[in-house]
Amino acid sequence: MYRSHNNGALNLSNTGQEVTLSGWVQKIRDKGFMIWVDLRDRYGITQLIFDEERTEKALIEQAKTLGREFVIQVRGTVIERQSKNTKIPTGEIEILVTDLTILNEAKLPPFTIEDETDGGEELRMKYRYLDIRRNPVKDSLIFRSKVTQEVRNFLSNEDFIEVETPYLIKSTPEGARDFVVPSRMNEGQFYALPQSPQTFKQLLMVGGMDKYFQIVKCFRDEDLRADRQPEFTQIDCEMAFVEQEDILNIFEGLTRHLLKKVNNVEIGDFPRMTFDHAMKTYGNDKPDIRFGMEFGELNEVTKHRNFKVFDDAELVVGIAVPGAASYTRKEIDKLINWVKRPQIGALGMIYVKCNEDGTFKSSVDKFYNQEDLANWAEKTGAKPGDLICVLSGITNKVRAQMSALRMELAERLGLRKPNEFAPLWVIDFPLLELDEETGHYHAMHHPFTSPKPGQLELLDSKPGEVKANAYDLVLNGNEIGGGSIRIHDKEIQATMLKHLGFSEEEAKAQFGFLMDAFEYGAPPHGGLAFGLDRLVAILAGKETIRDFIAFPKNNAGRDVMIDAPSALDEAQLKELNLQLDIVQEIE
Repeated sequence: MYRSHNNGALNLSNTGQEVTLSGWVQKIRDKGFMIWVDLRDRYGITQLIFDEERTEKALIEQAKTLGREFVIQVRGTVIERQSKNTKIPTGEIEILVTDLTILNEAKLPPFTIEDETDGGEELRMKYRYLDIRRNPVKDSLIFRSKVTQEVRNFLSNEDFIEVETPYLIKSTPEGARDFVVPSRMNEGQFYALPQSPQTFKQLLMVGGMDKYFQIVKCFRDEDLRADRQPEFTQIDCEMAFVEQEDILNIFEGLTRHLLKKVNNVEIGDFPRMTFDHAMKTYGNDKPDIRFGMEFGELNEVTKHRNFKVFDDAELVVGIAVPGAASYTRKEIDKLINWVKRPQIGALGMIYVKCNEDGTFKSSVDKFYNQEDLANWAEKTGAKPGDLICVLSGITNKVRAQMSALRMELAERLGLRKPNEFAPLWVIDFPLLELDEETGHYHAMHHPFTSPKPGQLELLDSKPGEVKANAYDLVLNGNEIGGGSIRIHDKEIQATMLKHLGFSEEEAKAQFGFLMDAFEYGAPPHGGLAFGLDRLVAILAGKETIRDFIAFPKNNAGRDVMIDAPSALDEAQLKELNLQLDIVQEIE
């Protein structure tokens, strides 16, 4: 028996007991006549003591050979600790060791295995198995497991059936790039890894499963950032014989359940906001509604005052920053420089200080009088003591710029509190999105999304105005889930694919299996998928998903621990019927 207890289990009630513990050496304090060792496992830390008055000399000498991260087993007696540590559950006791076995020696780790480590991110990712020993990462993975278990509990209680769908599927041209897998047995042909189980879950509805879910790995070959990985996990769900309201109600229930069970937080209403309203009021389709600073459109109160910047702008928009009239000119200049960064792309920023005495001081006093600036304050909801920040330009660009500024200011002002949760449904998305480079429309969600009832006929005349029967669930300014009512009629699906530029032959080749299935009695159906990685991070009060994934990739999509992706040898390439052109141009 390697252990009778874990290292977080013992307390004063165990005093006098003989115990066996195992774990890693966290820290050693050698006073010569006495040695203390902190022994760590997943459950906690227990202090060991080797005392020259009560411990055999040979055992003390053995203890002196220990190093950090050695794996050891000890036997001993639980005794009351003289100097107690109230910060850990085992802090009132220690183990007087009578037997020590070194199970495995360890090299000195490349960084300290402590909460506040000296290891940089890339180094810790290379030695991820060591990083997982640290409490922040270990606790994040345990937290993820708890969330996942609660998801399964809720959905199972709602009669959802968990079904696994294939990982080796057919590549389709929609969405992000596929990861492809060469087939050895079918020369020149390839599987794709799924970006989502979309068509399979629809086929399960045709198959009569009625309520399906799966916690599933998905894959997208796209550019990386802090909250995006090439492989990610979805809580994927689908329901038959439902309308939008049924789906919203079920997944409001799941979100409430998770917040209650995991965070002990009760949530009231889930507001609903149209896509158009979200874009106009917050500049993006996943607004954080924990704080104000809503957009005020200023075109009618800024034009025709001989200020060319505003006169030439398609949109002039402002926000009121609470309490920021006290900002110095230096602080405001820093904000202006922030919005002018290439990542934001604004050419500048106009500001107005709303003084406590009801007067205004702006950077454009030459063009606008006190009455004009009072109108700006009314449009933005600014109060005495606030600062009005104004941007202008092309509508879509300036909204995105102002949205970024709003979020940055909220961060600086401490308005994005991680222990506050504000869910929101965004509905009535456009069905199609115009690609400005190609001039072609593509599906904003995916080609299986149904248009809102009564809008199908607009596809021919006004495709950009057609609204989708789609919905996103937003939590604290992050999209945590999205879905739609699906098309379940073969002819409507064919019409949709035609408007997305598929010929009849291409549609049959890519999606013929789905449209054939629709001919055998497809029920009305719809669903939603949560991004599990992001959901877990937000529930934990974070927004970066990497620490909630056991073995994540870096920003270049590489696993630096196992050095993947990597080259294949010639024999493997030949077996897969692949050839790499290694001849350089100069040759």
